[in-house]
Amino acid sequence: MPRPSLASSSVLIATWFGAGYLPKAPGTWGSLAALPFAWIIMQYHGFGILIGASIALFFVGIWSANGYMAQTGTHDPGPVVVDEVVGQWLVLSILPLDLGWYLVGFAAFRLFDIVKPWPIKWLDQKVEGGFGVMIDDVGAAAFGVLLLLGIRYVMEHML
Repeated sequence: MPRPSLASSSVLIATWFGAGYLPKAPGTWGSLAALPFAWIIMQYHGFGILIGASIALFFVGIWSANGYMAQTGTHDPGPVVVDEVVGQWLVLSILPLDLGWYLVGFAAFRLFDIVKPWPIKWLDQKVEGGFGVMIDDVGAAAFGVLLLLGIRYVMEHML
């Protein structure tokens, strides 16, 4: 089946401007494509706006993922990476605007998005539709945030 066209606004957003169409590991490409947007939002507007943008994109992501899935007849297709963008942004929202921290945040989110410990795996397998596509990445972000808060606490108070 041919890929849906990026001329469709739902496909454009679902694939995060085509990042989901890059070869191999679309989730990683989607997470990488999220980084410069997060950096710009944080630099000019701060963490509150990045969190707000994440929440807004979560709901837009439900719509766009549903649109993509309706066009392809698939469930949680690989090219849909708007969920990775939301998850990555949530993780980055708690970090300083620093390239090293952004790389650690990227790795933490990807770890939990790939490994999918409970309840992330349950969300991924049981929750349907665009909401299901989006919510497991929010779960991965929550795990990433907790890990990074722990790392920051240890670095600031115990080292």
